[in-house]
Amino acid sequence: MFFGLFGKKNGNAAIVARQYEILTEAARQPALYQAFNVPDTVMGRFEMLSAVLILYFRRTRSSARAGQEIAQEIIDAFFEDVDHSIRELGVGDVSVPKRMKKFAGMFYGRLESYAAALDGGDRAALAEALRRNIYPKAGEAAPAMAALAAYLFEAERVLASRGEDAVEAGQLLLPPAAAMDTTGQTE
Repeated sequence: MFFGLFGKKNGNAAIVARQYEILTEAARQPALYQAFNVPDTVMGRFEMLSAVLILYFRRTRSSARAGQEIAQEIIDAFFEDVDHSIRELGVGDVSVPKRMKKFAGMFYGRLESYAAALDGGDRAALAEALRRNIYPKAGEAAPAMAALAAYLFEAERVLASRGEDAVEAGQLLLPPAAAMDTTGQTE
């Protein structure tokens, strides 16, 4: 894992690395790409990691200081990974800051739209926001995202039920996407 190469000099490094790995694995669940219409591409993976991180941040916003510090370090790790990925794709050093600014804007825009839908309990709005972000050029031809929206609502519910001990230990787990069918119902 890229993040581990930089070994942050604080007591949270192992916790942050463990939690970031858990979140990354949650965003890479095959069911998200096979059953929920997310394209298995660089951008599709960015979209899913963004969605998973948004759920994580929503859970930790009410955490104690330690949980909020871990969350901030996880966002730092995420943007370090984005930077590394951009460079691996061959983007020159001069263009990286512009691309990073674009990705940061994309992430925070998603945070705003997904949070509004989640706060309002509006699955249709979340599905539409996911559809618009995951398939920005497909228009009406984009596949439905109702099942993915249902999974994200369920994942948020599960994360909310997890105790602070899981946050502080870097063990906050999302439910498996494979446990949901494509209509958004738990099997």
